[in-house]
Amino acid sequence: MTKPPVYIPPEPPAGPQPTAKARVTRRMILTAVILIAATGALILYASVDPSTNLYPRCSFRMLTGLSCPGCGSQRALHALLNGDPAAALRFNAILAIEIPLIVLLIVSRLAGNRAPRLRKFLSARAFILLLLSTIIIWTVVRNILEI
Repeated sequence: MTKPPVYIPPEPPAGPQPTAKARVTRRMILTAVILIAATGALILYASVDPSTNLYPRCSFRMLTGLSCPGCGSQRALHALLNGDPAAALRFNAILAIEIPLIVLLIVSRLAGNRAPRLRKFLSARAFILLLLSTIIIWTVVRNILEI
């Protein structure tokens, strides 16, 4: 003899679901807060010299004596924020060159589905491999030439 199926009532809704307008408003507020915080951080970063002991030293360089791909990035960013691109290139050329790429990554993330071709390009395997190989080559070259 088979047992009759057990009735499981559906779960009640977890509460009122936010409307599309509320989700957009929440996203806009979050974006504004992030932009304001980033602007404040950049202003602070531009005003404090990275040569001081306030910023941490590169642990890779302290352990090996070699420069990592990011060595000099703090000084390069400080130089860019203070309007000295030549100094930024001397401190870390790859960072100064790839800042537009970083901006593109942020824009594509904020744009969501409104920029599908940009997002597809930035997440393509070939692009990621090119970026990774560029960073590796930069690391080797800067340590051989002691840049």
